[in-house]
Amino acid sequence: MTPPDRPASCPECELSPSERTASLDRRGFMRTVGALAAVGVVGPVLPAGARPASRVREAKPAEDMVRELVSGLTADQKKRVLLPWDFKVDDKAAIPARLGMYNAPITKTSVIKEVYTKPQQDLLLQIFKAIGNGEEGYKRLSRGGDFDNSGAFENIGACVFGDPTDKKQFSLVFAGHHLTVRCDGNSEPGAAFGGPMYYGHSPNGYADDNIFYYQTKAVRKVFDALDGKQRKASVIRGTPGELAPSVKLHKKGDPMPGLLLHEMSKDQRELVMKTLQDLVSPFRKEDADEVMEIVKENGGAEMIHLAFYEDPKMDAIPDKDRPWHFWRLEGPGFVWNFRVLPHVHTYVNISSFRRGALPLC
Repeated sequence: MTPPDRPASCPECELSPSERTASLDRRGFMRTVGALAAVGVVGPVLPAGARPASRVREAKPAEDMVRELVSGLTADQKKRVLLPWDFKVDDKAAIPARLGMYNAPITKTSVIKEVYTKPQQDLLLQIFKAIGNGEEGYKRLSRGGDFDNSGAFENIGACVFGDPTDKKQFSLVFAGHHLTVRCDGNSEPGAAFGGPMYYGHSPNGYADDNIFYYQTKAVRKVFDALDGKQRKASVIRGTPGELAPSVKLHKKGDPMPGLLLHEMSKDQRELVMKTLQDLVSPFRKEDADEVMEIVKENGGAEMIHLAFYEDPKMDAIPDKDRPWHFWRLEGPGFVWNFRVLPHVHTYVNISSFRRGALPLC
């Protein structure tokens, strides 16, 4: 899977609450609007009396609800949030917009409260919950229900790429502050989660109130179980970076940093697998299962490397309780890049080469 060329950033973390709902910086937004207008997808404000999607009366798979949502959109709404499968934000974009990682709504035309009716918003929320793992999964992905600095579900964005009717290719992308997740009905060849994924939370990554702290606690158990030689192999000075370069995929045999699971004891490998299960736990079972299937297809869990990154900038304030800036699991067709400090940013890219994954960058 080729990583996004317009990856997430976190400029609005320092903004006032009134500014945090902005979807892009001014230059990026104007470039996006221009591109949308060129293909005729920027439409007028949703007219009064628009036909709403029907309310969800029973549990349905997320994909079925996406089809229901799109079938209830008006022509004006479709111009705003229904985009071509291969749509790009501009001519220089290396990949389609559906595969980007975003830190805010992809466009201002896709902000949920601005374009969708209340019944449609309710349906979108049901879709969002359906791609999570029950109430606990929703709690994690929504960051306790406030969607981090987005403040509420209706402040994030939701747009559909492609056409979900008649089992055609589609991808519904939810994007907000520290969040890019998808529902695509396995439309993307070989890709877990429908493509590169991004999640995070504003509190310090070692703080109890960070909703993803349990993931770092799990990986610390692995570190505690390593001997001195293994720790030396797994700890790296520097940073793996963020954004697009951080999720570049490698094939089997490519050199990768960190300690190889194959070189760990059985007990240590079991701790790593427990960590991996914790990482996928917020997501619905079929997505979590697909991750494990892809790991197996690409050579197995023993090909995964574990690395802990010490940021030299932190040397002035050494803290044994906050030893790493990043930790990272990486193997063939697999990257889970977790930034702990100063707050959590996590970049994920997982793809099966056997199933015809998109080319590497």
